[in-house]
Amino acid sequence: MLINFTDYQLPVTSYQLPVTSPQSPVIIMLKTHHCGDLRPVHAGQTVTLAGWVHRRRDHGGLIFCDLRDRSGLVQVVFDAAMSAEAHRLATEVRNEYVVQVEGEVRLRPPGLVNPNLPTGEIEVGARRLVILNPAQTPPFPLNEEVELSDTVRLKYRYLDLRRLRMQRNLMLRHRVNTFIRQYLDERGFIEIETPILLKSTPEGARDFIVPSRLQPGKFFALPQSPQQMKQLLMVAGFERYFQIARCFRDEDLRADRQPEFTQLDLEMSFVDSQDVRDLIEGLVTAMFRTLSTKTIRQTPFPVLTYAEAMARYGSDKPDLRFGLEFVNLSDLVADSGFSVFAEALAAGGEVKAICVPGAGGFSRRQLDELTDEVRSKGARGLVWMKTEGGEVRSPAAKFLAPETLTAIRARCGAGPDDLILIVADKPAVVAEALGHLRLLLGHRLGLASPDELACAWIVDFPLLEWNEEENRWEARHHPFTSARDEDWPRLETEPGAVLAKAYDLVCNGMEIGGGSIRIHDQVKQSRLFSVLGISPEEAQIQFGHLLEAFQYGAPPHGGIALGLDRIVAILADEDSIREVIAFPKTASGTDLMLNTPSPVSPRQLAELHIAIRENGR
Repeated sequence: MLINFTDYQLPVTSYQLPVTSPQSPVIIMLKTHHCGDLRPVHAGQTVTLAGWVHRRRDHGGLIFCDLRDRSGLVQVVFDAAMSAEAHRLATEVRNEYVVQVEGEVRLRPPGLVNPNLPTGEIEVGARRLVILNPAQTPPFPLNEEVELSDTVRLKYRYLDLRRLRMQRNLMLRHRVNTFIRQYLDERGFIEIETPILLKSTPEGARDFIVPSRLQPGKFFALPQSPQQMKQLLMVAGFERYFQIARCFRDEDLRADRQPEFTQLDLEMSFVDSQDVRDLIEGLVTAMFRTLSTKTIRQTPFPVLTYAEAMARYGSDKPDLRFGLEFVNLSDLVADSGFSVFAEALAAGGEVKAICVPGAGGFSRRQLDELTDEVRSKGARGLVWMKTEGGEVRSPAAKFLAPETLTAIRARCGAGPDDLILIVADKPAVVAEALGHLRLLLGHRLGLASPDELACAWIVDFPLLEWNEEENRWEARHHPFTSARDEDWPRLETEPGAVLAKAYDLVCNGMEIGGGSIRIHDQVKQSRLFSVLGISPEEAQIQFGHLLEAFQYGAPPHGGIALGLDRIVAILADEDSIREVIAFPKTASGTDLMLNTPSPVSPRQLAELHIAIRENGR
């Protein structure tokens, strides 16, 4: 299939390089213009272009080549009557040859305009051709949008990145970074780089460890985030810091995770959570409106508490482009006598449903598939009810009184030909299973518009969560997040009830940012360490630099980190952040192009005082 170039054009105001003025052409190395910049205003000008041969068509005395660089395509015509030598050389070129062309821009003849190309009204009549570098046939076509395995794409990533879709994605990423820097600079922020070689501290995920040659037996860690460094910058008095920071986490990968990723890291002094949220909402709203044609569903962004999000959507990162909200049926079915409901409620569980409009015609096979989906998330099963006229039809109907069925239908707001799906289990299982079902059906039924951006703030997270395996409390975000002022008195007595001054920004069902107001008081920080089971001695070893800094006048401060990979993926309509990262890793954390991770020489290991033990012995 040939690429529809209409799908790959970048709005001039957003991503495209500026069209070169015909009065003052820009000399760019071996070219005077970019291929995609040429327009009818350039007609009559002599230009020099350089790029890759995208496609070649030989019509004997005329040879047509589409010449490509990062700005787009332009058609070049080699006419033997105009330049026999250029025409002769054009017979030798093939796709992906790197060439330089000199010629005159001219309007295309009537009827031969290509409306799918920004340069479709003009062509370049070649007078001279230089083959700068021939090319072997690539392992896959670069001028067609074909299905390719990730293995092939990542092995030849430098070729994959030549494709227009990937060029568009990385140019969009550049525009996002540029927009962020300008927006924050105008608001008094200072960009400061923080170290990559840091100290290993417990921040949730595994660290990547770097051995020190000069300090045998000691190690650096790559930063999971610049968290402590940016807090120290607030102690240092910079007040408004940001950084487009590289971060590293040694964790299992999925579509929205990579071992190395990029975030907008930001910290502010003398602020509360509303100040941080207002700044970021302004940044995100302006960026989306400038760099995307998608519609922002609602501004200001709605604010949901963590408890509300979990109760209504079963997720702390709900996709708000569609409804299908949870309906709690626990009180309606508490005395129904239906064992599925009764057993779940007796065990401290709950009974919740979603109502799917117009899905009453789902077949038994489709309903069985939905049952398998909720079971894959830990639920024991799925109860379904179809509304047909004034009746409710369900395998569970024989176990439930007619008035109970009527009450369920009324509470769910089910109309004719709707489908009610019910899960009864522990609250966490209901949230996971029914939330998964909600997202599955929302996307399958086309309820989630790809042209909308539905953002929301999630606030009032629990400060701590209980780790069953380790039998201890641990920080839900990180150990520097402050509790709400009114919750500090019960930190030691009711740790599970303490809520945090934390906030997450979600968009289209994805967390794109998270932050908090930090603890700036040494006494409060020590209290939290104690509840987390971190002894004063361990706290001094791990965080002594931060605790010491707090003694010298730390201002109230807070911040946030936005996941730039995820934001660009949303704007580019990509399902995986790999599509917006130049050189990503595979799901197993390997680089197929560089063939890493790879062994190092015995000499290097000896210099680092490291020995490899066979079979872990």
